[in-house]
Amino acid sequence: MTSALNESGLPIEPVYGPEALEGWDPQARLGRPGAYPFTRGVYPSMYTGRPWTMRQYAGFGTAAESNARYKQLIANGSTGLSVAFDLPTQMGYDSDEPIAQGEVGKVGVAIDSIEDMRTLFGGIPLERVSTSMTINAPASILLLLYQLVGEEQGVKPGQLTGTIQNDILKEYIARGTYIFPPAPSLRLVADVFAYCKHEIPKWNTISISGYHMAEAGASPAQEVAFTLADGIAYVRAAVASGLDVDEFAPRLSFFFVARTTLLEEVAKFRAARRIWARVMREEFGAKDPKSQMLRFHTQTAGVQLTAQQPEVNLVRVALQGLGAVLGGTQSLHTNSFDEAIALPTEKAARLALRTQQVIAYETDVTKTVDPFAGSYVVESMTDALEAEIGTLMQRVEDLGGAVAAIEHGFQKSEIERSAYQITQEIDGGERVVVGVNRFALDEEEPYEPLRVDPTIGEQQTERLAKLRAARSAGEVTRALDEVKRAAEGSENVLYPMKEALRACATVGEVSHALRAVWGTYVPRDAF
Repeated sequence: MTSALNESGLPIEPVYGPEALEGWDPQARLGRPGAYPFTRGVYPSMYTGRPWTMRQYAGFGTAAESNARYKQLIANGSTGLSVAFDLPTQMGYDSDEPIAQGEVGKVGVAIDSIEDMRTLFGGIPLERVSTSMTINAPASILLLLYQLVGEEQGVKPGQLTGTIQNDILKEYIARGTYIFPPAPSLRLVADVFAYCKHEIPKWNTISISGYHMAEAGASPAQEVAFTLADGIAYVRAAVASGLDVDEFAPRLSFFFVARTTLLEEVAKFRAARRIWARVMREEFGAKDPKSQMLRFHTQTAGVQLTAQQPEVNLVRVALQGLGAVLGGTQSLHTNSFDEAIALPTEKAARLALRTQQVIAYETDVTKTVDPFAGSYVVESMTDALEAEIGTLMQRVEDLGGAVAAIEHGFQKSEIERSAYQITQEIDGGERVVVGVNRFALDEEEPYEPLRVDPTIGEQQTERLAKLRAARSAGEVTRALDEVKRAAEGSENVLYPMKEALRACATVGEVSHALRAVWGTYVPRDAF
């Protein structure tokens, strides 16, 4: 019998036995659930007390349309909202700017001002709903809009719970929705940490993301290594700004993918927790156990979904979701089966949520903590992945850390190499994709996708025109000048940004005020 290779290029043996764990110290490698090094999970009881937060990533078209979808998801049992923003919003542009033409409301909801945010969360009790927002470069702006809407609802800032992604470093590596250069971007991240510590204490200030690296082709080892390296860079930036590590680290969170390779994914999550706990304790001297915990959200692998025989994606998503749960995730989004074709329909989104509910309430995997603990294969995989992740993290350190490695193009080139290898394996038939390169149909059944109203851009432009006509132009100008002044100095920019947004400045106007001071990032390969 010969060994196969897993997604990270490490051998998988046909048979594992006691010799795989020879000399293995369970106490040092495992510990107890909820205790250092958190291999077995960040909480002592994990899902035996309550299941993970069930989020469904949603947002399209106008704020009113997305609001209706959120209410449907809550009615169907979703315990947390996850907001998708359109591309102009992600890039800090208003819907009426020329660069936004043709993209308004397409891949998420269009949010231009506090008026849109009011509509998005109208009738949704923000003191009872946890909201995750997938937004990075303008994350601080969207968070402040959310806080302002909460205040209008009478919700105290201390009652607001949720997460902003706010992970700008991975945008330079794998996704591309950056605005500012790395240095001011890191300053903005640190300002968010400090602001939330005082103003929104229960908010998770960052979701350090490996998901988008995985979607770009990163192996599981690369996904974790580059994500944790980014996490180290954020912690260093916050400490350098004067924050004590135990003041902000308990609010850090992470975001990973769950692939169909269930065993490796379980091992990946366990290895990631162990490495992060060690880094926080040994490098940063974190004393609070909450600072050492790697808490993470998981999304099933969109890149593994196929437009061919899309119903097969229901099976893929169920396996991916199961892997995330067995790996100890704190919240989970299950993709809809039709997302390889278009935005998910209401029925497809409901089925995706029902997948999580079946795992939570109809299986026995939630009855015990860390079901794979002591497994010859999973413990061996966990150790092997930990070693491989450590090697990659050291390569990043040797280049001067995450930011310097980004400037060298290291992470991007490594991920591109992995993506190319995956493509070659699929094209050559070595990697089976059911319905694509094996078990294909001669003719696909027709499928009617959800379509976005093409006039959304015009609707948003009209809303912006009315907003600008009704607000005090002088007040907005003065507020934006204060944003620029703060950006030029060293004070926390979120406080003047909040006042500008309260005065009805738009997302694009606040972003442009910061652009005027900090400039925009141009990648090296753009020259």
